Amino acid sequence: MFAFIAFGLFVVLGFHVLYQAESTPQRVENTGQSLSEQHQKFIRTIAPEAQKLQGQYNILPSITIAQAILESQWGESDLASKYNNLFGVKAQGGLSKSVYLDTQEFVNGEYVTVKARFQVYSSYSESLSDHARLLAMGTKWNPNQYADVVNATNYVQAAKGLQTDGYATDPAYTQKLIQIIKTYKLYRYDD
Repeated sequence: MFAFIAFGLFVVLGFHVLYQAESTPQRVENTGQSLSEQHQKFIRTIAPEAQKLQGQYNILPSITIAQAILESQWGESDLASKYNNLFGVKAQGGLSKSVYLDTQEFVNGEYVTVKARFQVYSSYSESLSDHARLLAMGTKWNPNQYADVVNATNYVQAAKGLQTDGYATDPAYTQKLIQIIKTYKLYRYDD
């Protein structure tokens, strides 16, 4: 039921909506990597902003891009394509723009479907900035929540930090991110 399609399931501390989509890879010259034009375009669209945000918040671009790929299914999930929410960020308090959608949460060793209110963004840039701020500034209850991610010097440390620091409930989240980064050579965007 929960097949590993493209990059599989994703669930992140109640922040992420599950969407599945398939893509047809095409050969891309000069990279030696099989990527569809759509995948290349998605990476080119968000990479510059991810790099800019690294300078502001010290979040590795490879991590940001891999999370966006995994959590938005290359920007094709309804949450990303209709509402510019690349990371499944739930709406908090009195935020003006939000939408109710079904989401998959990993609870007590299994996925369950719940309805949740998610933040609507005006652009991918706004979603990327909000995500970087969350990681850099932590949560209301713990400003150092994601210290392992912010202090990481490489993508493997940062991916493990996301799990250790409680960002991800999916037990395979770290490995999925590392695999995406390696497959698409996203580490080349890191300083």
